[in-house]
Amino acid sequence: MVYAEVPDDPTAYKRQEYWDERYTQEESFDWFKTYADLQPLLSQHIPDKNSRILMLGCGNSTLSEDMYDDGYKNIVNIDYSKVVIEKMAQKCADRVGMDWIEMDIRDLKFASDSFDVVIDKGTMDALMCDRGDVWNPDEELIKTVAMEVDEVVRVLKTGGRFLYITFGQPHFRKRHLERPCWKVNISTLGDAFHYYFYSMTKGDAPSHS
Repeated sequence: MVYAEVPDDPTAYKRQEYWDERYTQEESFDWFKTYADLQPLLSQHIPDKNSRILMLGCGNSTLSEDMYDDGYKNIVNIDYSKVVIEKMAQKCADRVGMDWIEMDIRDLKFASDSFDVVIDKGTMDALMCDRGDVWNPDEELIKTVAMEVDEVVRVLKTGGRFLYITFGQPHFRKRHLERPCWKVNISTLGDAFHYYFYSMTKGDAPSHS
């Protein structure tokens, strides 16, 4: 079952209550691309299937399940919706070693330098759904997104990678991702309608030529 209702106010995507209600009714939904679409890029950026992977805002996407079934057995999934975490934990109970934890991506309860890979598939987009000028976002939005990215930097090991999948074009997203500890690499997916795959490696500092 797919939750068909699109909120009149897009800022609903920022509210936990919206997601709890949606996940109560919806079994599975994948924003943007499926694992089949992303597999070539993911295998390139995560060559070691023993990597410890953190999935931010996992929702009820099948991405983690499909990755697990393809050999990535060490995946930690977090979402601030208790409803979806409980549902997914029950659904994936037979996938030993895959964890489901209720947590806010802006305040990760993990030790520093503890993950090899962090993946965001559309979650940051929900933080950026405000009405207003996309060219000049307000300070609260900038601060909120920075909290997520700074937490990602903290929990990644040196050499670890942050992978972000979105429809957000580089002139709207790159500035939020830039940090002194890495450079932002961008791949484009799709034909008529483009999606973007941003990859950052901690310790791969940008050049200053």
